[in-house]
Amino acid sequence: MNNALYRLIEPRNEPVKYYEKESHDFVQIMETFNAWRQRKLEIPLIIGGKRIYTGKTKQLINPNNHQEILAVYHQAGEKEINMAIDAARQAKEEWMTLSWVERVSIYLKIAELLSKKYRYDINALTMLGQGKNIMQAEIDAACESIDYLRFNSYFLSQLYEKQPFSDYSALNRMEYRPLEGFIFAISPFNFTAIALNLALAPALMGNTIVWKPASTAVLSNYFLMQIYEEAGLPPGVVNFIPGNGSTIGDIVLSHPDLGGVHFTGSTTTFNQIWKTVANYLEDYKSYPRLVGETGGKDFVVVHPSADVDTVVTALIRGAFEYQGQKCSAASRAYIPESLWGRIRHQMLQVLSEIKIGDVSDPNNFVNAVIDQQAFDRIMRYIDYAKSSTNAQIIWGGGGDSSVGYYIEPTVIQVFDPYFKTMQEEIFGPVLSIYVYKDSEWSDMLQLVDRTSPYGLTGSIISQDRKAWIEACRVLRFAAGNIYYNDKPTGAVVGMQPFGGARKSGTNDKAGGYLNLLRWTSPRTIKENFLPPTNYKYPYLD
Repeated sequence: MNNALYRLIEPRNEPVKYYEKESHDFVQIMETFNAWRQRKLEIPLIIGGKRIYTGKTKQLINPNNHQEILAVYHQAGEKEINMAIDAARQAKEEWMTLSWVERVSIYLKIAELLSKKYRYDINALTMLGQGKNIMQAEIDAACESIDYLRFNSYFLSQLYEKQPFSDYSALNRMEYRPLEGFIFAISPFNFTAIALNLALAPALMGNTIVWKPASTAVLSNYFLMQIYEEAGLPPGVVNFIPGNGSTIGDIVLSHPDLGGVHFTGSTTTFNQIWKTVANYLEDYKSYPRLVGETGGKDFVVVHPSADVDTVVTALIRGAFEYQGQKCSAASRAYIPESLWGRIRHQMLQVLSEIKIGDVSDPNNFVNAVIDQQAFDRIMRYIDYAKSSTNAQIIWGGGGDSSVGYYIEPTVIQVFDPYFKTMQEEIFGPVLSIYVYKDSEWSDMLQLVDRTSPYGLTGSIISQDRKAWIEACRVLRFAAGNIYYNDKPTGAVVGMQPFGGARKSGTNDKAGGYLNLLRWTSPRTIKENFLPPTNYKYPYLD
């Protein structure tokens, strides 16, 4: 029996590869990308370690060229959904009683496989299926995924070390149990790393998972499942069931053994999950934990003291990297009159240099949005701005879905600070800008706080520290992640635990120890060395 007390080394974030042209990394990623592009996979469900082919299939389409079918995947029906629940329940006892060191060992092996053996593969599949360019795939599918695995393992070891005080008369212990039941993980298309973390963070704490991946991310997510298996994750710990969201949700959310939901997606969907769970409260064995990260209407607040180069770079990267398909993307900006002329001129100059096209050409900074539904939704917002007297499109505004789902980076100057595109999440390459009078800085901060129902991320760009402090105070509840002199995107695991409140979710901070606490139900144990043998206290004698 191994009775060593393990202490994991404090992790460091996975170094980012930059894929300089003609470098070894660049050549390898492009070769891997092209090789995967030639393969047409048939993707099954994975339930209890078994491949299940239901016969009800759906095509996976390349968003940059929608005539190109990347794969077909099988969808779960009622039978398979119940099979996945049963598999998770059956795997629970063995998994939760396994030493935490053994669980962590599997996770650290997954991280090494992603870092060394399968880095180019997971990036290439994310590029193909989810339309990310090389850089966006690298910081997501490789680096952030690896960071989640290593940092969560370390946070787990720290958490388990936290024990209550004991005196000489008794020994007190804290057992960090998993939640009773199974966890339902519902992942989005836009981050491969989020898909990994939504399933594996609860599983690290001893829970077992029913995982519904986004239909447009099945390609990379299926590959993750294969890596988990290679690393030794036991069958049934994570059960992979692509399929129709409402069909799966209706069955899973009504099950009495539902222990929790780990979700990233739209606010509307999370609201519906919450309402559905409320309807079944009398049937559950325990109150399910609901952890969700939802929408955002993320702001960039520019002070008159701001550096123009910093502002322009933050706006371009924050709004248009990955076509604005990040819940943290810069979506509304507030710029002082005194800087607007210079910022506008410089921003339009930069936008004129940006290339749009297929991820297969690394020179393209902007690529396709994820699918036709997203294209149509985003274009409706742009068309609304075009037809309004309260807004003016100063760059972009075009879209073409004839080959891929391409939308130009679009900048809208609004004359009404409550204009529709300043309030509602668009989830596309659209940035709305309101120009305010320099003298109205303090009033403008109040405006930012009350304009949108969301509270995810925001940035304050200023060279005046007093202005930072004022903005941070006024916008205390407007964002769960605030950035000074930076874009409002790009939270790094272990450095900026991520999440927001209001209509942006439950703010349980993925990438930090707080998220792991949500997946455990602690039990306190007291051992009394010399228990009393008479009920009478001394004053009763």
